[in-house]
Amino acid sequence: MIVDCRGRRKFILHPSSFILNSKGFTLIELVVVVTLIVIMIGLTLPQIRNTLLSDALKRTALRMVGVAKNLRDEAVREQKTYGLRLDMVRQQYWVGFTAMTEEEQVLSRKNAEKLPPNVQILDVWFKEEGKVSEGETVILFFKAGYVQPSAIHLGDDDGRRFTIVLSPFGGKVNMLEKYVDFENEE
Repeated sequence: MIVDCRGRRKFILHPSSFILNSKGFTLIELVVVVTLIVIMIGLTLPQIRNTLLSDALKRTALRMVGVAKNLRDEAVREQKTYGLRLDMVRQQYWVGFTAMTEEEQVLSRKNAEKLPPNVQILDVWFKEEGKVSEGETVILFFKAGYVQPSAIHLGDDDGRRFTIVLSPFGGKVNMLEKYVDFENEE
């Protein structure tokens, strides 16, 4: 503040008072950044969704992992030995239990889950018996809560492979995005 010769007060602004505060963001900057983020999400989300929904091999593997976990729980809850039956000729699988009647077995097989056209059950590995790569086989889930140590190998027409590993205790089921040959690892 300056006082002139007539006694009037004058305010003089110093050039440094026009410098913007650089510690924050302006509203325009925030709007631009948020807009760019929304555009990027909008462009990538359909791709991610389509990849997850259209990947038949991954979807089949995840479904089989879920079936295996549910079978173990069901075996303990119902106190029955269940079996996950895999048909490598017809490329399908279904669930049964040891005390099923002939009618129930036929109905269960009739309602089998068919694999997508480009997905195949390549083989099933058992710790005691080795690899089964043709026909039908069954993985047992016992009422005491353990499962027959085994692995299911799935593949697709693109050459991709998945391995579903069923651990005998604790109900642990692992899905690996590669073919793991247990016979050569021992």
